[in-house]
Amino acid sequence: MTGVRGPRTVSLVPSLTEAVEVTAPGLLVGVTDWCTHPADLGAAVRVGGTKNPDVRAVIALRPDLVVANEEENRAQDLDALRAAGLRVLVTEVRDLPGALRELEALFTDALGLARPGWLADAGAAWERVVPQRARSAFVPVWRRPWMVLGRDTFAGDLLARLGVRNVYAGHAERYPRVPAGELRAAGCDLVVLPDEPYPFAAGDGPEAFPGLPAALVSGRHLTWYGPSLTEAPTVLAEALRAALRP
Repeated sequence: MTGVRGPRTVSLVPSLTEAVEVTAPGLLVGVTDWCTHPADLGAAVRVGGTKNPDVRAVIALRPDLVVANEEENRAQDLDALRAAGLRVLVTEVRDLPGALRELEALFTDALGLARPGWLADAGAAWERVVPQRARSAFVPVWRRPWMVLGRDTFAGDLLARLGVRNVYAGHAERYPRVPAGELRAAGCDLVVLPDEPYPFAAGDGPEAFPGLPAALVSGRHLTWYGPSLTEAPTVLAEALRAALRP
């Protein structure tokens, strides 16, 4: 699909950047430095990070729409964009059904486009999921200090659909700081280590939890809501199976 007509759009969220560019190439006039998918974003201008966008640069692009997320972007930056007269759409995602609803609203209401085929495919892919045997886990998203998934997170909902119970899902905070010693003593079946926002890897993360199976998973498939949702059930399930193989 090329040359799609629609509102000039700035995306301050990497997953929404991918969703818009895959669906309607050419609409994006500005994206963040962290927007990596798809690899070719055409002439879109880089406008800084998700937490520190160059507000003046966004305004200078004169977009018809700025898409953001209440968790990834700071309220003061979004307020400044609104004060400049820009239309700002802020997504709020806590689980898979919410993500699918927000994406449909983005395309059909805000962008005035047809519901993309990949969105229906994503919903169908997750409906076909057969959860693996229930396992308990904690899911770090940062270290120094250690921070884990807590309550009401999109990633936690995806893992639950795959049979992984986040032991901190009932925590009062969404991303609590938990010392490594407490994590080691939690008695979990495995630790799930995504490669973003902290770039956990084979040599950076698993060694902190000796003897505990570690599932190294794609952060894009665990935390992004967009076209990656179509393949996420398969990609994540295989990473979990690999960690639990004898």
